[in-house]
Amino acid sequence: MHPFVELAKKTIETYIREGRIINPSEPLPPEMTEKAGVFVSLKKHGQLRGCIGTFMPSTENIAQEIIRNAISAATQDYRFSPVEEKELGELTCSVDVLSPPEKANDVSELNPKKYGVIVTNGFRKGLLLPDLEGVDTVGEQLRITKLKAGILPQEDVEIYRFEVKRYK
Repeated sequence: MHPFVELAKKTIETYIREGRIINPSEPLPPEMTEKAGVFVSLKKHGQLRGCIGTFMPSTENIAQEIIRNAISAATQDYRFSPVEEKELGELTCSVDVLSPPEKANDVSELNPKKYGVIVTNGFRKGLLLPDLEGVDTVGEQLRITKLKAGILPQEDVEIYRFEVKRYK
């Protein structure tokens, strides 16, 4: 198991069992000292059970980003009730580390298998990670992302793309 995933899993288990937020072990491995946006996704029997993240770094390093977003994915994803201790053995985690977003000037620059997307319209913003099961076209990717942001299909949006390194 990759150290990013180990950290996410340990964070969730400690928080759910003990109500305590862990500190990453020191010294941090070099790959955890960098800054990046991070998403933590939880699945139970192959079905999404929670997913929360940041598209830009909001903490001092990747380790802190993983800890914060792992707890949020387990307890604050509005689509799901908080994870309970009895579920911990059934959960799998993945951690996506995001590249900085870049503006896409045309939909031809998008590819739902390679790039995630961010759409914005005023204060409304939606994000969809790349390479998701059932999302095979740019049109479907943009439709879902607009829906998440509360943006109507016909409304204009600014589109940004990003890549991820996914760890399972």
